[in-house]
Amino acid sequence: MAYRLGVDVGGTFTDVLLINEDTGDTWREKVQSTPNDSSIGVLQGIDRVCATANIKPTAISQIMHGTTVATNAILQGNGAKIGLVTTQGYRQMLQIGRSFVPGILAGWIIWNMPDPLAPLELTVEAKERVGARGEVVESLDEPSIKESLNYLAKKRIEALTVSLINAYANGAHEQRIREIANEVMPDVPVSISSEILPEMQEYERTLTTVANSYVAPVVSTYLANMQSQIETRGIHAKLHILRSDGGLVSAEAARQAPVSILMSGPAGGVAGALWIAKKAGYNNLLTFDMGGTSTDVALIENGVPKIRRETLVGDIVIRASSLDVRSVGAGGGSIAHVPELTNALRVGPDSAGAQPGPAAYGKGGEAPTVTDANLVLGRLPVTLADNVELDVKLAENSVEKIGNALGLSVKRAAAGIIDIVNENMFGALRLVSVQQGYDPRDFALIAFGGAGPLHANALAKLMSSWPVIIPPSPGVLCAYGDATTRLRNEATQTFIRRFSETTNEEIENILQTLADRAKRILDQDGVDRADQSIQFEIDVRYQGQGLILTMSVDISLLSASGKSLLDNVRLEFDEQHTQMFTFALPAEPEVVNLRAIAIGPDAEIGIPSIKTGDADPSDAEVGKTSIFVDNADQEAMVYDRVRLLAGNRIVGPALVTELDSTTLILPGHVGEVDSFGNIIINPVA
Repeated sequence: MAYRLGVDVGGTFTDVLLINEDTGDTWREKVQSTPNDSSIGVLQGIDRVCATANIKPTAISQIMHGTTVATNAILQGNGAKIGLVTTQGYRQMLQIGRSFVPGILAGWIIWNMPDPLAPLELTVEAKERVGARGEVVESLDEPSIKESLNYLAKKRIEALTVSLINAYANGAHEQRIREIANEVMPDVPVSISSEILPEMQEYERTLTTVANSYVAPVVSTYLANMQSQIETRGIHAKLHILRSDGGLVSAEAARQAPVSILMSGPAGGVAGALWIAKKAGYNNLLTFDMGGTSTDVALIENGVPKIRRETLVGDIVIRASSLDVRSVGAGGGSIAHVPELTNALRVGPDSAGAQPGPAAYGKGGEAPTVTDANLVLGRLPVTLADNVELDVKLAENSVEKIGNALGLSVKRAAAGIIDIVNENMFGALRLVSVQQGYDPRDFALIAFGGAGPLHANALAKLMSSWPVIIPPSPGVLCAYGDATTRLRNEATQTFIRRFSETTNEEIENILQTLADRAKRILDQDGVDRADQSIQFEIDVRYQGQGLILTMSVDISLLSASGKSLLDNVRLEFDEQHTQMFTFALPAEPEVVNLRAIAIGPDAEIGIPSIKTGDADPSDAEVGKTSIFVDNADQEAMVYDRVRLLAGNRIVGPALVTELDSTTLILPGHVGEVDSFGNIIINPVA
């Protein structure tokens, strides 16, 4: 039998999911993350899950891994020492940047622009020039650039970026500089913008390519160590990394373009939620992933998650495709505090993390957290995943500090912490729904992560998003997404033309050329061309407009129906612009970028159904408890999720416990178990 392994590294726990590809049977484990070296926690999880499944690690054929190592390198400022080559006259490109300052009401007075990833003293200029249509205006001065590269070599740079003006139209000069750099400093990795991001707008292209160079050595070292450690356990499996856009890429491709995995971690949850929900018959979803450190939310419409072309990592905006996931510093470990200046309760974004963790962990943490508040309210069992024992008294002592500051009882203070963190997450959900022109009432809310099912019912009440879907093993759903995601690669090209300046045939020819380029990476991974599918996208704007909207196009459908590609894109562009901004313009649209996305075959993994019972869930009862809800102590039934049957109806207030999470069903609501083991929560009315 063949087994595939999904691994997701979070700020507090590392989730591991083992799947039997023939039967669909799964085994899951959660171990505490090891921030100093993430691979330690990963390997511990692999050993444990293999022991649970009673198999040898050598039976694993594929490992799919969602990682935050690239993100952390930027956030923590521990990336490589970067040298940068620009066209003569553009040396200060990163220092000038875009004239955007965060904040409001004179926030610019105190805002300090972050230091560029490539410092000015390590930036050199190349004497060359290429025109916007790709014509060579001035040939590359090779002796001059070789002298500049020797200067950078003496400065002992660890990675080199080459980003020349208009290189998206013709990358020949960048390629030649890379050849010379490989002669001058053969051990230094080189990233060129015409390969990393062949699109217009030199600042964004340069910044993205510099970011690729900045994280490349860290990612390469991490993946090499991971591969080595896996092989020492006798596992000769293919290692794939989750891309920011929810697809998979080989470890080698991730080393070459690590900027594509900057949002690898959050993407796993969206992929897993989509996989489970589709099987259960839900296509319009708001995903809600609450872990120990942060909460990630996203929107899925008609079974397709929203993609954005820019990714914010810290203070840096990287132009790379990623799922439109919005994150807030709200998790089980988020710390509650009452600032003396305002005397108003705040929760997050600081987190207790895995070390020392919430006060209830008994590892030295004293600050009150969301986990402590849930424990005080009776909503958590005293034993969590990885045999973490919670101390109710320590939790009460920590929350009491909030109560004393606000003049409230311990339980009311704990309830206040939960209300505030729910409002924080409510704001994030509005960002991906209401503020994008979507009515949250048209979407179901699927909750996962270790803490998501505890808060989902309350969030759905705020959003009016029904039903709430709690999938099986919600605490390891991100790992499930890693294990079931398809291989993906994209190729893009800037092609600026007004609609009247181009033709359908010209656009289709370029898209087909890009499709062939995108398929080559999947070819290298052993995916047969017959098993590859292609999606096409066109970035469009009104002429003279800065805003760009991405339109998906299906060439085969257009050809079959006889519709004009450009006419159809024009119609959809006007509709999407109206949805987002309430109006369309009479101006002529303009093509900006063309893109082809190659996708591998679906993972042939079924979701095993559970046994069927009736509406009575009493066989799964494990006791009663008192929980504080609606400003009063109420008696709640506690159920063991493993013993629930399809058709069981659980009337709130109730708790459903399992290895990796706890689900709270509020009074006035009922949860029904479907044939796949999902708990579907709706208001009783």
